[in-house]
Amino acid sequence: MARYRRRWRRRDRWNAVVAVLAGLALAVLAHAGVPGHGASDFASAQAAAPASVSGNVALGRQLAGGYGWGSGGQWNCLYALWQRESGWSSTAENPRSGAYGIAQALGHGPTNQYPVGPANPPVSSASAQIRWGLGYVAVTYGTPCGAWAHEEADSWY
Repeated sequence: MARYRRRWRRRDRWNAVVAVLAGLALAVLAHAGVPGHGASDFASAQAAAPASVSGNVALGRQLAGGYGWGSGGQWNCLYALWQRESGWSSTAENPRSGAYGIAQALGHGPTNQYPVGPANPPVSSASAQIRWGLGYVAVTYGTPCGAWAHEEADSWY
């Protein structure tokens, strides 16, 4: 029994390290002026966020193109992932976990929530949610198909 608990404690520490590194990487992208990831893009994206699910999918495909994921297998994996998670709805919320939005963002860190900004999506902005989700997938899983494989195996990503 003690060995089992030790294994879970190690996994919890590893997950915490991954979450912190993902947040740091996203913050660096947001502040480094990387096209499609900067703070100025964040402000303009909020104003241009589509209100419909079909608009969210179209925007998602466009933004995924910046990662080379806008077509083919990677797009199919991303589409399936977020279709299962939220139905591409920017107002989707999981009442059990508190995850929200298109990518079903969960808060991490000491207060269980990053402040709203370029590194974490505000509930109201589909564009920011998609940008955040793409960054999270890239940093955490490498590709949408990596995230989808995890989703299929463990029912979460």
